[in-house]
Amino acid sequence: MSRYHEQTYVGRHTRPGPVKSRSRVFKRCLLILLAVLICAYPFVEPLMLETEVISLVCEDLPDDIGQLRIVYLSDIHAGPFFSQHRVDSLVSRVNSLYADIVLLGGDYATDSTSAIAFFQNLPTFNARYGVYAVMGNHDRVEPETNLTLLIAAMKSAGVTPLVNEVAPLRIGQNTIYLAGIDEYQNGHPDIPGVAAKTRRDDFVIYLTHNPNAMTESLICTDMNGNGQWFDLVLMGHTHGGQIALLGQILDFTHTDSRYTQGWQQINRAHILVSRGVGTSILPMRLFCRPQIHQITLTSD
Repeated sequence: MSRYHEQTYVGRHTRPGPVKSRSRVFKRCLLILLAVLICAYPFVEPLMLETEVISLVCEDLPDDIGQLRIVYLSDIHAGPFFSQHRVDSLVSRVNSLYADIVLLGGDYATDSTSAIAFFQNLPTFNARYGVYAVMGNHDRVEPETNLTLLIAAMKSAGVTPLVNEVAPLRIGQNTIYLAGIDEYQNGHPDIPGVAAKTRRDDFVIYLTHNPNAMTESLICTDMNGNGQWFDLVLMGHTHGGQIALLGQILDFTHTDSRYTQGWQQINRAHILVSRGVGTSILPMRLFCRPQIHQITLTSD
């Protein structure tokens, strides 16, 4: 009996060898898979577009308007990493939000020539009161003559360009104003001139692609010499850092750190810096998902 039990005991200790080996192989495969997923994720996150839904109370919004729904999007960067199919899907998604106004924040493609092509191939945005847009730094890459062609392409696509302009928008018996400057970095912005076309008591939505324009914008005055000439500011350009963990290292935008992403309020104005839709330089995002914005404005 003792010999039998001794052989059995030895057998039980020699059999688990292959099981341990399979366990080690499984753990190694799991680690490799995890490493692949970690490496792949930054290339997947740019596809994870989210819609931010927010409501804002605005003092100067005329009471009779009640609510005004705006959809804002910026930094599409159509090109090698953002196909025409994705542009078409983006427009469909915006249209599903039933906006009163669609506002575009610039950087539609990779340069001014491809920006022209972007609008020539752009599906129609549906918006009750229209679509308005400013230029981004990529849209204002030379030659300067492309600006005229780009403005024409935008108008043909049903988009009203705001290049140092203030556009009145009639809603019922009331009027609000959409102000936009030329691109701050590569264009010829006239912030004082735009501010001087407004009045503090009016409801003004101010569009500028580059947040670096804010320093000058905050000290400009309206036609009567009053400050605080805008009520809502919508900006892009930063991509929210795009790769959040390396935001300071990979800061190609050289933007004031106060305006990296998200909402803040200065004086009476609500201010947004969007993370944008597309990517620049690297087709990657990390902890910085792309976004569009559905903004509902209500009177005080």
